[in-house]
Amino acid sequence: MPNRLASEPSPYLQQHKDNPVDWWPWSDDAIAEAARRDVPLLVSIGYSSCHWCHVMAHESFEDPAIAALMNEHFVCVKVDREERPDVDSVFMSAVQAMTGHGGWPLNAFATPEGVPFFGGTYWPPADRQGMPGFPRVLQAIAQAWQHDRPNLLENADRVDRFLQSTAQARPAGDMLPGNIGETATAQLRGQFDVEWGGFGGAPKFPQAPTLEFLARHEQRTGSAEARSMLTTTLDRIAAGGIHDHLGGGFARYAVDAEWVVPHFEKMLYDNAQLMALYLDAWRSTGRARYAEVAIQTGRWMLEEMQLDGGGFAAALDADSEGVEGKFYVWSDSEIGEILSPDHAAAIRQRFGITPGGNFEGANILTIAAPLDAIANETGQTAETVGELLSSGIAILRDHRSRRVRPGRDDKVVTAWNGLAIAALARTGAVLRMPAFLDAARQAASFLLQAVRNDDGTLWRTWTSGEVRGNGVLEDYIFLAEGLIALHQADGNLTWLDAAVQLLDIAIRDFGRDGDPGFFDVPDGGAGLAVRPSSLQDNATPAGNAVAVDVMLTLGTLTGRTELIERAESMLASVGDLLAELPGAFGRWLAAAERLHAPTYTLVIGGDPSTAGHRRLTTAALAYPAPGLVVAHAAPDIDDGVIDRFPILRARGQRDGASAAWLCREGACMLPAVSVADLADRFRQMESE
Repeated sequence: MPNRLASEPSPYLQQHKDNPVDWWPWSDDAIAEAARRDVPLLVSIGYSSCHWCHVMAHESFEDPAIAALMNEHFVCVKVDREERPDVDSVFMSAVQAMTGHGGWPLNAFATPEGVPFFGGTYWPPADRQGMPGFPRVLQAIAQAWQHDRPNLLENADRVDRFLQSTAQARPAGDMLPGNIGETATAQLRGQFDVEWGGFGGAPKFPQAPTLEFLARHEQRTGSAEARSMLTTTLDRIAAGGIHDHLGGGFARYAVDAEWVVPHFEKMLYDNAQLMALYLDAWRSTGRARYAEVAIQTGRWMLEEMQLDGGGFAAALDADSEGVEGKFYVWSDSEIGEILSPDHAAAIRQRFGITPGGNFEGANILTIAAPLDAIANETGQTAETVGELLSSGIAILRDHRSRRVRPGRDDKVVTAWNGLAIAALARTGAVLRMPAFLDAARQAASFLLQAVRNDDGTLWRTWTSGEVRGNGVLEDYIFLAEGLIALHQADGNLTWLDAAVQLLDIAIRDFGRDGDPGFFDVPDGGAGLAVRPSSLQDNATPAGNAVAVDVMLTLGTLTGRTELIERAESMLASVGDLLAELPGAFGRWLAAAERLHAPTYTLVIGGDPSTAGHRRLTTAALAYPAPGLVVAHAAPDIDDGVIDRFPILRARGQRDGASAAWLCREGACMLPAVSVADLADRFRQMESE
């Protein structure tokens, strides 16, 4: 018989609706039930595409005997971390503090008041290799609650004090030093893998916020060191197994240091961030490969993640037919059966396919040889090899499409869709991909209708018409940033107005009294031991850090200097952390690059639908300057818009054509009416 999760829209919670565990969703009712029964909460957190979450579900949560132990001694709560990042944040911080590590599945035990006192990640169904089995853990906690409760409550009190301390406001610091970027780059150099790119060893994550900092730092300073770390990492990731060479898109991380073996799930947030990064790297270097990867990632997003109505799904599972990676890997014999000898030879050389494989006897595709090297070795022309590879890839892609696909989590997460809108809008405008720009508009229109209430507040998720969870800080801020990018790409002021409204609500509902920073959640989160305020980047950048970027942009466009001052104060308050732990504060460092770069404003006046206007937009957004703020002034702009965005005043057409008005910190140049004119204005501005 289905449990309480049967009525929940979350695909992850639906995966557990037929467990014999008497699951509750996170709610006041669950907390009240724990108090009524005088038993601890067992809070189990995961997400739909998490491989080890599936493993523990099959081994333990589907086991009647283990489920009986859980039901007898605990109120069991199942949480989708993507739907309730506030709950995940509190329990993850607690478990990391108690054990020194974290991850998903996350399983924690808490008092009936919701304060964690013990936790861990995956536990096997029986004792194994020195690891206690989950039944042993359950029995030990149950016995301690009955017979040694004071010690558990003392531990809960210590955890509570720790959580409260992490949520405290940071004291205001001195202005951020001008050399913070150089200091952070030097720190990152010590962690950098010179051969394979990335930072640290296995498992290896792309760390997109850190790479975004390196991109902006290189753009501002021309740092060869930042450029080398950025391009080496992007080159290795694009060549590795973490990159899907047939269908596009990236897996969440690699289990090895060489980017070969991915953890096969694909997340919307990773792909949106990496798409934007490869575009940024193309803007700086002009390398065609980076533009190609950005386009491939965008196409994957539209083909596999876009839902009816315009929103984007959260994730693709790692497993299909119960086997991790089965959809993506190939045997050598399969290659020989599917392809002609010439095609098979080229594909084997290009992607390093061997009979023994590189993953449990199968092959994950990686770029093993450049096209020219294959041509030289085989005596064929590079053009012939290129044609063989192109047609061979198409054949493999078609064959793969008939396999059983990994499951897709069709939950629309507001924040992650904001990231996707920004990446698609910028790439669509800069690389002239109108389908990307159309998709960004569709997603923005969908979100503003489906997850925004009449009072402007947001829901966290939308699934098949049902909304869940109050929007958290990143939902407001990431969507605002996406809408800003969309305005900059298509000129529609509706997006800019909506972004300002979202920022104002975030300041009202998430702002700290007497402190420039933000809480992650609005006041009154059900049952949370603390109101979290995250500063560090995780798989997505910290909402507080992105808020700095949003306030710098909107402060410039609206003339509201208090927004810029607030952003500067936030950066100053974390200056010591940026210098000491740059790998955890990459997006803050990226925002800091804007403070230390010249502030350029570029207003394009005219009709955004004309070819000339679009050419100016493409040239403006392709220009690699961290401090550049772009906006559009339509020919029929009214006084109300001018009042909201005074920067647009008197920025119109010239002789009937769209014109770009470039200013640097208040000093403006003659308007440019062509791409060549605009390039000349940038050169002049840089030389001053």
